[in-house]
Amino acid sequence: MTVEAAPQVQVTVHYAQSLDGRIATRTGHSRWISGDDTLRYAHELRAGHKAVMVGAGTVCHDDPRLTVRLAKGPNPLRVVVDSTLRLPLDAQLLTDGAAPTLIATTDRAARSRIDAIARPGVSVVVVGQDSSGHVSLPRLLSLLAARGITSVLIEGGAALITSALRDRIVDRLTVCIAPKIIGSGIEAVGDLAISRMDQALDFAESSFVCTGEDVVFDGRLKRPVAAR
Repeated sequence: MTVEAAPQVQVTVHYAQSLDGRIATRTGHSRWISGDDTLRYAHELRAGHKAVMVGAGTVCHDDPRLTVRLAKGPNPLRVVVDSTLRLPLDAQLLTDGAAPTLIATTDRAARSRIDAIARPGVSVVVVGQDSSGHVSLPRLLSLLAARGITSVLIEGGAALITSALRDRIVDRLTVCIAPKIIGSGIEAVGDLAISRMDQALDFAESSFVCTGEDVVFDGRLKRPVAAR
């Protein structure tokens, strides 16, 4: 696999899942998989990163604020990856003014949508596309690095998590595993084009910690040299 070079931005992926690996039901409902203790942990992670990133689907389904409310610390820059600017104009992170917000899109987005979304506190940047026509995450990281962003927390959804892992830009993975069985639903991670076990993503170090009723996995991924 050819891995595009990424800048020195520390990337953490964090999500909550059921015991059978689902981050939402088959209808997209995900509030709340994890318990109160792990929700606070998620907010602590936000406070410890310069930016928090989600995909457009997460905004459309959950309308998150992506601010720090259950822990002490500053609100990070909010980044939404939206290749065609489909997020709703009344989304909370566009209207609440609680933290600076950056929307990353591609030249597939209509100029009228860019003009409609851009406003005080909300900027829209056009980023180069990857081979699938979506926002290139390594290029987005380069843009964020140029703006002084040294750490990014990716919270979802599944498409963004999968892209970040497939592009080998992830340094740390934290997963809150809730003692719930959902069955058919949305998988946390999709196809990574892995056909053999020796291609699997591996960890340099990892741990499991009980947090309330949930178990939190925290691991640092081994990174291929080409990724840097």
